[in-house]
Amino acid sequence: MNIFEALRTSHDTQRALADHLIKTQGDSPDRDSLFKELRRELAAHAAAEERFFYVPLIAHDMTQEPSRHGIAEHHQMDKLVETLANTDFSSPGWLATAKELHHKIHHHLEDEEQGIFQLAGKVLSEAEKLSLAKGYEGEFVSQRTKD
Repeated sequence: MNIFEALRTSHDTQRALADHLIKTQGDSPDRDSLFKELRRELAAHAAAEERFFYVPLIAHDMTQEPSRHGIAEHHQMDKLVETLANTDFSSPGWLATAKELHHKIHHHLEDEEQGIFQLAGKVLSEAEKLSLAKGYEGEFVSQRTKD
């Protein structure tokens, strides 16, 4: 598995969780569990992706700016997640913020898959793509199991 395949696995999970989350209602157990799962997924993915995808890409002129932009988007999503965590699940504002997060997730993942992946494919060797995938997966699992 290369780095792009490893990242897409988490991307698919993020999309599914975000899609399900905005269909929940009120202060329900379903909303609570989906939010916690999405929060864990986003945090683990961002930490591992920044270390094993974006940091190596920052070293290349072609991928430096897109990498910085991707990291900035992670921080924007972190802020939305924190807003949701600090808002009552039954508040009307909660769903509006969840929809904003949903949009940001889909936008970010599309940017990566349709733009950054292609640029990264040009600057990373095949060996780097495989090595980064192993590092990413190890870090992702380590982050995912943290509490």
